[in-house]
Amino acid sequence: MNILTKISKTAGNTFAIWVLIFAGLAMWIPSGFTWIAPYISILLGIIMFGMGLTLSFDDFKAVLKQPKSVFIGVAAQFIIMPGLAYLLATGFNLSPEVAVGVILVGCCPGGTASNVMTFLAKGNTALSVAVTSVSTLLAPFLTPALTYLLASKWLPVSGTDMLLSIIQIVLIPIVLGLVVKLVFKTQATEVTKALPLVSVVTIVAVVAAVVSVNKEKILESGFLILGIVILHNVLGLAIGFLAARILKMPFADQKAISIEVGMQNSGLGAALATAHFSPLAAVPSAIFSVWHNISGPILATYWAKQADKKKVEPIETLDRIG
Repeated sequence: MNILTKISKTAGNTFAIWVLIFAGLAMWIPSGFTWIAPYISILLGIIMFGMGLTLSFDDFKAVLKQPKSVFIGVAAQFIIMPGLAYLLATGFNLSPEVAVGVILVGCCPGGTASNVMTFLAKGNTALSVAVTSVSTLLAPFLTPALTYLLASKWLPVSGTDMLLSIIQIVLIPIVLGLVVKLVFKTQATEVTKALPLVSVVTIVAVVAAVVSVNKEKILESGFLILGIVILHNVLGLAIGFLAARILKMPFADQKAISIEVGMQNSGLGAALATAHFSPLAAVPSAIFSVWHNISGPILATYWAKQADKKKVEPIETLDRIG
């Protein structure tokens, strides 16, 4: 089990590299990955089941200890990213499928990778976990409602069908994971050590599947979508940070809110786009999955170095005084 844990940890630390490698392979040999496309929802369900295994009632203590901060984080998540997505889709006059895809990923809850990035950035990890958990549990209701509200001008949106999909893909697997953890606590704790590896494999498979079935469309408009995704992510990180700063939250909370807002559950976006719209609508989610696993670590590393520098400076000052 120790070897598997080490492999899992290494896979988690090199996540972005594997996503890039398999996205490239899917462009080069699409026929090797198109067979995965029908299983995207199942793959995402596996990830959500794993999230359920890792959750505990302690994760929700932050909701009771910092209800205002959690509310701000969840509200920012479901206001800033959907709003930015709508403005980008309108401002760049995107095609209907791409516009809906951008809006859909914007309306998704935060991804679990945000918790890891917040920890690496030396932010408030407990707040990050609480916001991710609450936003994920609210997603079955808010994601379809916001998508219907913002994307209906481009394509018909069935909020009810999307609600049922998210309940099947997100809510039921999470609840099952929680139940399994309660019943088989010791075994579940051991299994969670391999979850980073499982998450990497499943997300990489989802990205490869979406890229493989959209090779031609990506070659045609991939750079435009990449530009939109980068803008969406960077603006989300920046506005989330500024919102937390304006509201005078502690710096550790500002970092958590910024990362929570900017990093989306793009796997869910890809699954919903494939199931309810078209393969092309899933491309923004696939590209987002690649990009935010590059921008997130860069930002987390920068903030971590800042935090380390602030710890060293007072010691250096004392040395000079002495």
